[in-house]
Amino acid sequence: MRFSPVLKSSPHCLPSPDGRWIATLRPSSVVIREVESLNVFRSIKLSTAFAGNVTTFVWSPSSERILLASAHEIHVFSAADANFHATIRSPSSSTARSTFIDFGATDREACICSAHGIKLSIFNLTTSKVVEISNPKFHTTVSAARGFSFRRRTHHLALLTRTSGRDTISIHSPDSREVQRSWNPDVIDAQGLSWTPDGKWLAVWESASQGHKVLFFTPDGHKYRDWCGPLQHASGEVQDRLGAGVKLVAFSADSQYMAIGDFSRCISVLHTSITTQQLLLHHPTVLEPKDTVQIWQEQIDSASKGDVATFPFVQASQPVSPPGRAPGGTSELKSGPHTILFDCSAALVAVILDDAPSTLWIWDVSVVELRAVLMFHSEISRVEWHPVQSELLFVKCEGNNYNGVIFIWDPLSGGPQTMDFRSLLPDRKTGGKSSVFWLKSNREPASLFFADGKNCLLASLADTDEEALPWQEHQPTPSINMNQPTESPLDIMPGSAEESDESSDLGVGELDDTFHFKKNGIE
Repeated sequence: MRFSPVLKSSPHCLPSPDGRWIATLRPSSVVIREVESLNVFRSIKLSTAFAGNVTTFVWSPSSERILLASAHEIHVFSAADANFHATIRSPSSSTARSTFIDFGATDREACICSAHGIKLSIFNLTTSKVVEISNPKFHTTVSAARGFSFRRRTHHLALLTRTSGRDTISIHSPDSREVQRSWNPDVIDAQGLSWTPDGKWLAVWESASQGHKVLFFTPDGHKYRDWCGPLQHASGEVQDRLGAGVKLVAFSADSQYMAIGDFSRCISVLHTSITTQQLLLHHPTVLEPKDTVQIWQEQIDSASKGDVATFPFVQASQPVSPPGRAPGGTSELKSGPHTILFDCSAALVAVILDDAPSTLWIWDVSVVELRAVLMFHSEISRVEWHPVQSELLFVKCEGNNYNGVIFIWDPLSGGPQTMDFRSLLPDRKTGGKSSVFWLKSNREPASLFFADGKNCLLASLADTDEEALPWQEHQPTPSINMNQPTESPLDIMPGSAEESDESSDLGVGELDDTFHFKKNGIE
């Protein structure tokens, strides 16, 4: 493994989604570095009062812009264009401050949810207009993303609202965000909706208290079919279809699969092309070592190799049960999955169960076989597959002993490999809670970004000096090309809001109609 020089960081420090930039919030500026050179490309001046109260710090999907928000104002800057600066002042009233702020379908939109679900505001950063939609069903930081979804390529918005105890789904145009279609789905209490990654279907899932139910709609709002629970049963386990229903939904990046987890140890996997159940992943309570499955257990004591901590793993040779929750935790009984993640090839899916939070299960979906089980001594806080390189992931665990430490795994690695960033930091310890991200790149070997609130650096999985690195092998220049942004006339105020919360059907416009052949009389 090879590491870059250590750079100054802050609690707000993020790599861009395309892996080209690193943005860091300083006490009076935003510093943007190029990953390739590690030099400062831009320094964007901010007022000290605003910089000290930033609560939201995100990149746009295109990696061209970055959004910073406090309780009373939002600023959007361009990474490369010093002339672009959009400002949104007082996005919500003093009694209903914003609970969720992020970019919309593109970097030309900002979405803001106000407290108590009063409204969803969509600000157009190009035209300075804002559309306000009343009564979004989900509006908190944790839940807001379940309440709306942008369709890939066309950027149509699907939104879930609730009024008078009834859920409504509305489809909004990509340009004006006017309602093109709205209807009341056949649900009691919908818990989320999402376009499939390819945009062919809109999936809506019912509350777990109402049993197993997922509805599939065409892009123009016609109901295609329902999924009402597993059709087959795991060997040796009685499945109660009248029990608690859908808990978690996940899609593969290629839209081939949709995984549905309930409150059991089974996960249903559907082929989205026909939306019928094809696979059932059953997580046993006792694991039998086989030639086709690797079972890796972390050892109790961490060892050290020089200045680098290592956490050795051994492969189980006898039957073993995944450890449950540590004693002394919450008394709430939890079951079912809390994480389901497909890798970029859709060949493997990683699962973490609530009743075994320190165990990672890795399935081969194509043959419905368990490929690996990784058991740690602490609860897993994060798992992330590499965005473009298949079958490669990292695992991050909770606890002070694991702060600054991650584990890398792939099917050929011979068990999880430890990557300890602490040995590279000043005083050999982290300066706060650490975060790790993959750098998106097709270049092999893969690379990661690490930050701990005070310092940041890059790491490559390269084993030799001949392998390419995403950064140049030299010390970065402290500051170059310190371009100061000029103010843009764009200054968005909420007073120009255009209401678009009608429930009437205004026609589907350019939305696809899956059943167009019926209108033409073609059988």
